[in-house]
Amino acid sequence: MLELKNIDLSQDAAAARFAKDEVVHVVFATAPGELISREGPNRYAAGDALITGSTGDRWSVSRARFDAKYQPIAAADAGEDGRYRSRPLPVLAKQMPEAFTLARSAGGDMLQGAAQDWLLQYAPGDFGIIENARFLRVYRPL
Repeated sequence: MLELKNIDLSQDAAAARFAKDEVVHVVFATAPGELISREGPNRYAAGDALITGSTGDRWSVSRARFDAKYQPIAAADAGEDGRYRSRPLPVLAKQMPEAFTLARSAGGDMLQGAAQDWLLQYAPGDFGIIENARFLRVYRPL
């Protein structure tokens, strides 16, 4: 399995820019904990967002990063449990031809991707992994 370190997709000709378009359900954690996503463990702190995506996938986002990435829908006020829409922020993405691992920026959890999953770079040093079918459903090329 390929172990990725010191990644910079801005220098990779095989990477392209995409934006997520998805409505998600959010519950804010009342205590620290861990949830297991398809890609691996997601440790979170009290106040962090626990997200369930439109495909049923679950993951956490730190409270410090959540407001920049998601906006409330309808009656939900920012910071309250409810439905949120992803903001159309550009990310760099590359489909990986083989299975791979990388350390999650928040908490250092080790994530695993299968062949054909996508490696995402949100910012320098900030990465994620998205399963291919989910990526094709919620991400659009820019």
